[in-house]
Amino acid sequence: METVSAGMAWYLPVIWALLLALAIAMYVILDGFDLGLGILFPFAKDEREKDQMMNSVAPFWDGNETWLVLGGGGLLVAFPLAYSVVMPALYLPVIFMLLALVFRGVAFEFRWVADTSRFLWNLAFAGGSTLAAFFQGVLLGGFVQGMKVENNAFAGGPMDWATPFALLCGLGVVAGYALLGAVWLVMKTDGEVARRARAHARTLLPVVLIFMGIVSLWTPLAIPRIAERWFTTPNLFYLAPVPIITLVLAWFVWRWLDRGHEYLPFFGVIGLFLLGYLGIGISIFPYLVPPALTVWETAAAPASQIFMLIGAVFILPIILAYVAFVYWIFRGKVREGEGYH
Repeated sequence: METVSAGMAWYLPVIWALLLALAIAMYVILDGFDLGLGILFPFAKDEREKDQMMNSVAPFWDGNETWLVLGGGGLLVAFPLAYSVVMPALYLPVIFMLLALVFRGVAFEFRWVADTSRFLWNLAFAGGSTLAAFFQGVLLGGFVQGMKVENNAFAGGPMDWATPFALLCGLGVVAGYALLGAVWLVMKTDGEVARRARAHARTLLPVVLIFMGIVSLWTPLAIPRIAERWFTTPNLFYLAPVPIITLVLAWFVWRWLDRGHEYLPFFGVIGLFLLGYLGIGISIFPYLVPPALTVWETAAAPASQIFMLIGAVFILPIILAYVAFVYWIFRGKVREGEGYH
């Protein structure tokens, strides 16, 4: 595809890029805590604690994955060239992630009715959650490090994504989701489950910060275009608040956990995720296929984008209102013995 013609409105691809960014952020936040709950599942003392943990996300977990569908579908229809390059480059981790999500989803439903095989569904739930989180991190790392593109097509190999950087990102996302799941349990449960979750959160917070620090240093050292974005003037002064605010917020989360707050740690960790997400966006924009193709070069025809944007204007508020309604209806703590099954 040639560079976008001068007659095309420059802002349409930017709007769609922001919508995709919103969908991905909503997925990471909303599905992140229930994947994190699955990662923490093996640390529960007994089946009653596992029941309480699963009941805390029972009304939300399947709806949370709507944002994953929206992100993937939006990439296909708004940026078809990017989709045609990214999918072959990251096909294997995408398949592994989806299979893990299938195992996790099936385990979530079957565990409630299983008697003799419940331990197997517990294993499938914890394993599926952990692997889904890991391969989402691998996808992130594979995307950030870039893809080999020739003649607007992926020209690399099927294992190009399997680098130390991508694997590190996978482990970082597992730790991050576990932290998000821990602070969710602090907010939504009581008793021993909440106390253990608070201890997990205090352990995981510095681990997540270490992963964020390593990734933040690795990317500019390994990728010159990212180093130029962050460490040349005047960008250095404009962007310095991002890591500073991240450290300050992490300190507040630690203090909130230490002082027994129930809601503030959850929203503080969400803030840490959003700051990390902002850092990634700053590093790669305007590339949708780093380092070769921008949002304008991969965009669909303007008429198609406008047509789809009209639909999104009506659908997105409905989805957001539904999400807000569900979380409001099922607000409050899930205590031992309570549930929705």
